[in-house]
Amino acid sequence: MPSIPNVAGVERYMERSRGIGIALALLCLFILGAMPILAVARPIRFDGLTFSIWLTVWQLLAALPLFTFESVRARSSLPVILGRGRTLVITLVTGAMFGLSTYMFVVAADKAGPVSMMIALQAYPLFAMLWEMLFFGKRKSPAELGFTLLMIVALIYLTTEGTFRIAGISWWSAFALCIPLIWSIAHILLRQVLTTTAITPNQVTISRLVISGIFLLLLYLAIGPPGSLIDATFAIDMQKAALILGVAYYLELILWFYAMRHIDVSLASSVTVPAPAVTMLLSVLFLGDEIETYQIGAMALVAIAMYGLLFAGRRVRRATPS
Repeated sequence: MPSIPNVAGVERYMERSRGIGIALALLCLFILGAMPILAVARPIRFDGLTFSIWLTVWQLLAALPLFTFESVRARSSLPVILGRGRTLVITLVTGAMFGLSTYMFVVAADKAGPVSMMIALQAYPLFAMLWEMLFFGKRKSPAELGFTLLMIVALIYLTTEGTFRIAGISWWSAFALCIPLIWSIAHILLRQVLTTTAITPNQVTISRLVISGIFLLLLYLAIGPPGSLIDATFAIDMQKAALILGVAYYLELILWFYAMRHIDVSLASSVTVPAPAVTMLLSVLFLGDEIETYQIGAMALVAIAMYGLLFAGRRVRRATPS
């Protein structure tokens, strides 16, 4: 998740409460765990790109009420939020990256399976740490490097379906790893915008969705099946699936932002670590999937690595003079 800017608006008046922050993070946990299941609920007669466009539309519609309230209150508009010059370029590039990752999310959930994809998404801290070391010169402690190595082993175990052999690689699981890779790059690019502009989390989300939607439409014009976008407009089952996932996607984003108003990122992250276990449970209950032993093993190793990284990072911060 990106860093939280110094925001203005309604959230400024919310008092910090550890209980509220943990409750919001728990809601994020269950939504995150359910999202891969919702992604495979689309009617099979429609392709992933068409579904991605419509779920982006529903995300945007879900965000509009709060955006309208904040815009009237602050007398701002979308052009102001998008910014100018370098900020505008970063906003456009990252919006396109998030649009691509949305499409990849839908495809990976279908091809790799909800459980394997959800485990692969836990690689986000690994990529974020890599960029911090390369571009910001942040040195990591031996403990952090050790838990990072454990996560790498877990992801190799997952992508080779428990064999550790190149011949056993699941290329769709490897494809799913590209999603957190894109997220981490986009968040690094957004870092300056988020920390130097006084815009609200919902306004960040709106600008991102507008650009993502335009990018996906252009991609559809290039490679999309002719007529499917129009057909989906009048397909009730398609719109229902896109609406549910779109609203869930938006709620997870905005609830995460607001959770950060009450608790530290490390605490919120520790609450959401078991998201793959939620996905496993839901896939068994609602899809009738069978969970493979290697998936359970990979999930356990990733959870240990995640909690280890959070604990090691907290120790480093405490030991660093303020």
